[in-house]
Amino acid sequence: MNKYRILVVDDEHLIRWSLEQSLTKQGYSVATVGSGEDALEHVKRESPHVVLLDIQLPGIDGITTLERIKEIDSDISVIMITALGVLETAVKAMQLGAYDYINKPFNLDELGLVLRKVLENQALKKEVETLRSEKKRSQGAAKIIAKSAYMNSVLEMVSKIARSDAATVLVQGESGTGKELVARALHYDSARSEQPFMAINCAAVPETLLESELMGHEKGAFTDAKSTKKGLFELADKGTVFLDEIGDMPMGTQAKLLRVLEERSFRRIGGTKDIHVDIRIVAATNKELPQAIEDGHFRKDLYYRIQVIPIYLPPLRERVDDILPLAHHFIAHFNREFGKNVTGLSKAAEKYLLGYDWPGNIRELRNVIERAIILESSDELKLELLPRQMLDPAQPTAGIFQLPPDGIDIEVVEKELIQQALRMCGGNQSQAARKLHLGIDAFRYRMKKFGLL
Repeated sequence: MNKYRILVVDDEHLIRWSLEQSLTKQGYSVATVGSGEDALEHVKRESPHVVLLDIQLPGIDGITTLERIKEIDSDISVIMITALGVLETAVKAMQLGAYDYINKPFNLDELGLVLRKVLENQALKKEVETLRSEKKRSQGAAKIIAKSAYMNSVLEMVSKIARSDAATVLVQGESGTGKELVARALHYDSARSEQPFMAINCAAVPETLLESELMGHEKGAFTDAKSTKKGLFELADKGTVFLDEIGDMPMGTQAKLLRVLEERSFRRIGGTKDIHVDIRIVAATNKELPQAIEDGHFRKDLYYRIQVIPIYLPPLRERVDDILPLAHHFIAHFNREFGKNVTGLSKAAEKYLLGYDWPGNIRELRNVIERAIILESSDELKLELLPRQMLDPAQPTAGIFQLPPDGIDIEVVEKELIQQALRMCGGNQSQAARKLHLGIDAFRYRMKKFGLL
């Protein structure tokens, strides 16, 4: 039994009885009322899936009842019951939001077909909304793993920008710091979230194709243009375009991008008509754009146009508090992917993760955890499963020391460790003390000893 709730609204008792008998046999939960006023009370109380509504009712007529049902709950599907000769009224009902209409005297098989169609449509709509909601939840700022104070301030800024009308945002940071995650959060936390998010890596597309990918082209614009093609800017109208590695965009394309940013319009290659779009552009780069300007590889006017709202993502070595939360997040992810049940990291593995410099940032950490999960057969990731370069003492990684052949003054090492811990924790003495497994009093004693307090 499907137990979809259906409300029949008709002032004729025989019709109500007939529909109730037929639809109940088909497995529906059926209620009946004889007036628009009673229908509205029932809708408020029971929220049926479908309303079968007669157009001609005593008191409030069917059209007015339809309008008020839609005001109460726009997701309720309404099928109008009409008499022959009132087609114009049925058409008006459709314009006001009715799903369909059937004529009296109606065929019960035909009605059953219409009901199945409307309920399938509802189920599909619900599935789409669920998928959209899940995508929004999984790609918003709330899903970005961040424990460090700086990253939390970054995410707070991302949320504010997402809710704003800012049309251009620049995200800067080393490769692997999560620039695309931030771009997606800017989209999925915004009012544009149900519109397209289109991404392109400017460094991965040949110069001859990049303009066509962004602007599109008209049929016959060049030898291989067999048909008209819409570009990303046109396809993403009302949504967001993510231009990754914008620092590698060719100078000619930069000039055309500048026009899009300033006028919100462009022409397809070979086109003569301006196409106007409403898009948010999020640009990202791991390059120092001021240096690229000096080198003649990036337009100064474009730089000042895109860096109105800059977001800087620090490398992982500068957000040490995020390393273990990210590692545990990836462990959970790859547990699901590979059917493993790893519960955490050994203390030795944690120590090395915290001490490593992470030149590849979050992307490198993700790859390290994936490899370890694949190889691990117990419930804990062990130190020996970390990549060899992380464990090689010859590697100049923080936290791994080799005594120089001529020896070293241990006071120098101790002072350097105190300074490193303070830099790592942004000057927070309590956090720095914990990094060195010292009590706060012992830590401050050493700061005073080395003239750091």
